[in-house]
Amino acid sequence: MALIQVRLPPEATVDDALRLLGLSEEDIDADFGLVAVAPGRQVLRATEEAAARVSRDLADVFSDPRIEPHDSG
Repeated sequence: MALIQVRLPPEATVDDALRLLGLSEEDIDADFGLVAVAPGRQVLRATEEAAARVSRDLADVFSDPRIEPHDSG
């Protein structure tokens, strides 16, 4: 998965972000939703394939690696 950071107004919705980025609901983790991380900046969690299609002029893309417990054995 990847995190896609977009600049949208505070009242923006997931649908607003999807329209801006040209993505569909199948491309994102709908349970994660659109999360505000700073004033005017929100983050979506998306598939790697969807993130690769997003214009870097519209958004910043970050890795979202899976976090697993450390095996002490």
